[in-house]
Amino acid sequence: MSELASLFNPKSIAIIGASKSPGKIGNVIVKNMIDCGYKGKIIPVNPKESTIEGLPCYPDVNKIPEPVEMAVLSVPAGKSLEIATACGKKGLRYLVVITAGFKETGKEGLELERKLLEICRQYNMRMLGPNCVGLMDTHAPINATFAAGFPLKGEIAFISQSGAMVLSILDWSYQVGLGFSKFISLGNKADLTEADFIEDASEDPNTKVILCYIEDVEDGTHFLDVARRASRKKPIVILKSGTSQAGAQAASSHTGALAGSDLAYDTAFQQSGVIRAKNMSELFDLAVAFANQPIPQGDRVAVITNSGGPGIIATDNIEEKNLRMARFTKETIESLRNNLPAESNIYNPVDVLGDARANRFHYALQTVLADPGVDSAVVLVCPAAVAEPAETAKAMVGLRKEYPHKPLFAAMMGGPRLGEGAKILSDAHIPCFTFPEPAITSISGMVSYSRIKNSTVPSEQQTFNDLDLKTVKATLFDVKRDNRLVLLGSEAAEIISAYGIPAAPTILAINPEEAAAHADRLGYPVVLKIASPKILHKTDVGGVKVGLDSREKVSSGFVEIMDNVHRYLPHVAVYGVEVQKMMPKGIEIIIGMTRDIQFGPLLAFGLGGIYVNLLKDVSFRLADGLTQGEINSMIAETKAYTLLRGYRGEKPADIDAVLKIVGRVARLVSDFPEINEIDINPVFAYNQGASALDVKITIS
Repeated sequence: MSELASLFNPKSIAIIGASKSPGKIGNVIVKNMIDCGYKGKIIPVNPKESTIEGLPCYPDVNKIPEPVEMAVLSVPAGKSLEIATACGKKGLRYLVVITAGFKETGKEGLELERKLLEICRQYNMRMLGPNCVGLMDTHAPINATFAAGFPLKGEIAFISQSGAMVLSILDWSYQVGLGFSKFISLGNKADLTEADFIEDASEDPNTKVILCYIEDVEDGTHFLDVARRASRKKPIVILKSGTSQAGAQAASSHTGALAGSDLAYDTAFQQSGVIRAKNMSELFDLAVAFANQPIPQGDRVAVITNSGGPGIIATDNIEEKNLRMARFTKETIESLRNNLPAESNIYNPVDVLGDARANRFHYALQTVLADPGVDSAVVLVCPAAVAEPAETAKAMVGLRKEYPHKPLFAAMMGGPRLGEGAKILSDAHIPCFTFPEPAITSISGMVSYSRIKNSTVPSEQQTFNDLDLKTVKATLFDVKRDNRLVLLGSEAAEIISAYGIPAAPTILAINPEEAAAHADRLGYPVVLKIASPKILHKTDVGGVKVGLDSREKVSSGFVEIMDNVHRYLPHVAVYGVEVQKMMPKGIEIIIGMTRDIQFGPLLAFGLGGIYVNLLKDVSFRLADGLTQGEINSMIAETKAYTLLRGYRGEKPADIDAVLKIVGRVARLVSDFPEINEIDINPVFAYNQGASALDVKITIS
């Protein structure tokens, strides 16, 4: 049972700030608790009243003669600390703080909210809010809100950061007949967050699908942990608005530039098994689908239509959503050919023609649903003169019962003439839309969830026993002592080498003679690069020399690089010139990381070299909980993977070596949170092994 189960079913509730005056929030909450059929004890608290709505009223919580499990606070923000302290001393377990006037109002409100949370922690109370509408559970039942009404009973849990969204969706749900198990208004999320309520809903036997509207995630690590477990039990669909501040920051690396403002959320949702809705319509279309339809066994969709155009639109949309048009068996095709008009299209989409009555729709749909190659079906009905929308809908209802394991959707493509048919379908919990696209989008979301739930991708994390943490700590200590945020190339190469990432040997030289001596030790040819934390694009200022194969060329190259830099950037601090062993050419890839403010290290993998920002062939994953299977998928999503496997007769690269580098980078940035960005570009991938060439690391 969930830790919050008794929050939705407390034995007693004190409503602090209860009122006798109709229309006041304190009065609405009392009436809502009475009207919803709550089975526990309702205790109004107001020092000016003796009874409210026929219930005994107490002057304060200390005067209540019996234990109280939960309190709903609807009082001025200035009184909240005193009342919360009294509730804590009384032994309450939960506070629902409706009151506004906290961090949403500015600095003083933020401090007030911090103190309120401290009181809750001191007395081991959990708090919803402040600045929220409250919570409802139709099965308990409980309605600890000031909403106008109570939801229809259903199996959808709706968790919203916006109180206005709760009120709007509740009002809209009556019109469409949509039922809910729970409504939760998160408010400021000072204590309880979306992750806490997702976890609770995942264990609630009355909930089939979890919906969220959020503007941010309070604790990214906790969210990922909860969502990974919860999504294996029930579908989680989230509409996320706003953008990540971390993504909007100025980025000094390629990886940072490629990571868009909302990318970390997309990646977090993907890795944790959350389905992301693009808008409110999609959010609730998916809710209806998951609440009323079985999870499809695959991605093969059949379309039955009485008009060619809508069938083509549906087909295009199916391919666009990465679904497949079902291919019928010979038996199905033969049966359709023998029983439909000769002009009908008997392949997918099945066109039963404009003169089709209900019996023809019934036959075509029954035949298609019986086909083992069909996982779900969509029926499109246009208002032809002879169409029988009501009878067609009834036929669909019957076939839904006959094939309960296959999702069935409809689009009644018209207005009043199709209204009765649409109502019959909706009443039978068959999702019905005006156009095909929402039906296909819903199927796509359900198929995505089916893949998540049935995934057999290896879930183990890579382990490494050869990591040299002391070298990394010492190098970072020296950089910080030097008051720098950007590491020199030689320092960055030393750090990644300490974590077992193969890198081209790189040594810092401070004069031409030293550079030549280093080159002798490394072996020719070598590359020279200017060493300055202020110069990110070295070639732009003549700071790179490639293919130097003698002492003389190295010495003169050193002098030339220093002259170039002093000419272009006379005031920039230069630490010397780095001498790097020139590595043989390989497939160029980029492996990088930028740290997201909510979710931590965000890893990037893709085609590297000079075209990285132009081609943007990059995939992303969060380092938190990164598994071997996710690294495999991350690499396979890119065009770089095609090259690594061997393109047009080329020998395949050592993909296992590349996988290990990604895993080691993930471990490095997880072990050292002060590392803010990493760019390893390019990494040369060979037939055997791989080597990092250019490494940039910045710290916070």
